[in-house]
Amino acid sequence: MALGTVRMRSGAGLVAPAASGTGPDGPAVGEVTYESLRVRPAHGGRQALAVYDNGWMARLLDRHPGNAEGDWYVDTRCIDCSTCRELAPASFGVGGGQSLVVAQPDDAARATAAWRAALACPTQSIGTVSRQPRPAGLFPQELDGGVYYCGFNSERSFGANAYFVRRPGGNLLIDSPRWTRTLAEPIEARGGVDDVLLTHRDDVADAEKWAAHFGARVWIHADDRHAAPFATDVVSGRGDHEIRPGLTVVPLPGHTQGSVAYVLEERYLFSGDSLAWRALPARENDGPNPAGREPANGGGELGDLVAFRQSCWYSWNEQARSLARLAAGHRFSWVLPGHGGRHGGDPEDLHRRLVDLVDRMGRR
Repeated sequence: MALGTVRMRSGAGLVAPAASGTGPDGPAVGEVTYESLRVRPAHGGRQALAVYDNGWMARLLDRHPGNAEGDWYVDTRCIDCSTCRELAPASFGVGGGQSLVVAQPDDAARATAAWRAALACPTQSIGTVSRQPRPAGLFPQELDGGVYYCGFNSERSFGANAYFVRRPGGNLLIDSPRWTRTLAEPIEARGGVDDVLLTHRDDVADAEKWAAHFGARVWIHADDRHAAPFATDVVSGRGDHEIRPGLTVVPLPGHTQGSVAYVLEERYLFSGDSLAWRALPARENDGPNPAGREPANGGGELGDLVAFRQSCWYSWNEQARSLARLAAGHRFSWVLPGHGGRHGGDPEDLHRRLVDLVDRMGRR
């Protein structure tokens, strides 16, 4: 494999908002900046009643009227990122441009899933009227072999997923959850974080706080480095680079110019917003959507790999070429995206699906 280059730097700074850009296909469409993702105020300027529980908060007076009758609810601050629907599809659905409780949890497994959704919600918009006590130990959630989903998604990344990986060669944090001691303490108990791996500019969130707390190195591609001026390791070029044995950064320009994926042990693909698994139905007539649920993507069927055309800020054609290079150079049995569904399966099946996706992208 051709190797890219890595430039070392030091220093710190604040995360800058993503700047509007132009890609080789023309102006970026539907650019999303951190400013546009700020929480919406309570309806009518009312002072909202907050339901507090050990730092977790939802606003009862802003409970959406479309919620199913019962204890659990979603308030109107929801930004429709789909996090709760990915985590607890039996309890949460969509209506009126946001997530809602469509069925009250009716057993222990569904209640646990609803609690994970509540803690992961980037606007902390999910609550219970009865103020149920929050269970402990839900995050980080182990997915497979020392690979964890962090939960506590950040509004600054429009609710993007982040992952923690525990390995003898050094622990990893892929993209950033929101900073909270509730997550930092169990990560500390598992050995902390040695490297923060950023997939692209949109999902930086609280990476600087996590890196400072653990004294971790921070990796990002040069073309997206404006979003993380505190990064210590800056990758450049289009070639793969081995960060350490078994861990490779793969540049995937397309979603943003500096998008990358990280391939761990030729088993786990941390794909950022370049590639995901479609676990939720496509939605019609919702307009451009950062969570990538539009039907006009490189894939439309449930249970298949998908790329998000209407959330492609740099170049759809370049993203197709990037995914083709990924298919030619790597195999993986897990796809772990920033937005969209996670999936573990047969690596040859996933490779075939990726090749088919690239073909579909090229025909659109």
